[in-house]
Amino acid sequence: MRDELLLFVNGQERRVRGEEAFLTLSTWLRQSQRSIGTKVVCEEGDCGACTVLVGRAEGDKLRYLPINSCIQLMAQLDLTHVVTVEGLAPAGELSPIQECMVDHHGAQCGYCTPGFVVAMTALAEEGKTWQPCDVRQALTGNLCRCTGYSSIIEAAMAASNSAGPTMAGLYPSAPLLSTIEAHRTDAQIDSGRRRFFIPITVEDALRIKHENPGLLILQGGTDLGVLNNKRAFAPSALMSLAHVEELDRVETGDGRLIVGANVTLARLEREVEKTIPELHRILRLFGSPQIRNAGTVAGNIANGSPIADLLPFLFVVGAEIELSSSRGRRSVNINAFYRGYKTLDLLPDELITRVVIPVPSQDETLRLFKVSKRRDLDISAFTAAFLMRVNDGRLSSVRVAFGGVAATVIRMPEVEAFLEGKEISEPVFRRAGEIARNGIYPITDVRGSAAFRSTLAENILLNRLDHSIHP
Repeated sequence: MRDELLLFVNGQERRVRGEEAFLTLSTWLRQSQRSIGTKVVCEEGDCGACTVLVGRAEGDKLRYLPINSCIQLMAQLDLTHVVTVEGLAPAGELSPIQECMVDHHGAQCGYCTPGFVVAMTALAEEGKTWQPCDVRQALTGNLCRCTGYSSIIEAAMAASNSAGPTMAGLYPSAPLLSTIEAHRTDAQIDSGRRRFFIPITVEDALRIKHENPGLLILQGGTDLGVLNNKRAFAPSALMSLAHVEELDRVETGDGRLIVGANVTLARLEREVEKTIPELHRILRLFGSPQIRNAGTVAGNIANGSPIADLLPFLFVVGAEIELSSSRGRRSVNINAFYRGYKTLDLLPDELITRVVIPVPSQDETLRLFKVSKRRDLDISAFTAAFLMRVNDGRLSSVRVAFGGVAATVIRMPEVEAFLEGKEISEPVFRRAGEIARNGIYPITDVRGSAAFRSTLAENILLNRLDHSIHP
């Protein structure tokens, strides 16, 4: 068993032990490696100034994706290759993207610039011709307060015509992968006051969970990383499932999508592009590329937030949660999984190992909605999901779920019952909206008042759903 982390930074091997394993990646880079090109501003994964590329083994190569280094603990970077802004031009010359940022005046104070450059480099790694919409989507996780986005987008579009070096060209995969695979064993990092477990099999993970009551599972870390930075949240025992290959799988068949606990939101987005296009559409509004590359489906479920973006969809399709322990496995429908605010039907020694997602059939209509103050990279004030069939202008098999209106995401049985068998018409949806408004008890917080949320619950039926399914 290893007692240290192994990773590469800009092609150089690094070993991390003890308390350093519990630092955030951005802190470790700046303090231990003097890689001060990686900036820290919000420490919440919102601004993108801390963006780095993380290369993980994928077959016989490393795949590089952008992540927010401010909300990733070092132990999450075990067996990866981290490339910072300094590593984009190791020969001392500017990369084509960096040159374009200079030529098109893409920086004023320059504090956010490294994050933008890294995010653009990630887009270049996809190896396709860029369109302005691709650039805007790739940069939704990067904020600039002084330059103005026009210059930055112009720089990106100019860079799209430049054949810069790829990560594989700068850092050949073979020697990195050889070292990474040679060290693919379980690890336990002990700082004296905290422990971090990194198993490589489900069996080992279940044993560790059983032997360590109170152990916290760290998946993408997009929530825990913020708590670590803002509230000094420091659990005494953590476990990452990142090296458990069995949990990396996505399987399809029999009208189902079976998603392992390690599968990220970004990968789910790719997997459902053809099979569940409505989910693919709205997934692009969940966080940013940096967030979706880290956050997992299982983590979104386990966090149990009443405004978790994915949950309304999972509620209406009736997803099944596979829970595993040393005693065996059991399945719980997600509609019965939440017993109260962040209270789950999950025993202390159980792990979420897979999520079974029924794929809506071609004769079913799926509509998903998210309301927030900003279109991109914002926490929801209200979410909604609708699944139904429409036959000869009448509704059947109606399922409705709302988020942001109760202590958990909830189904709306009275709305469902009212709409069942009804003709599609404005009066029908107007009455359904009134029923929805009277069936919820939202709270007032920084994202919206109770009255605002109640109005949304009513209007989503009248103004959006009616128009989106009307023949």
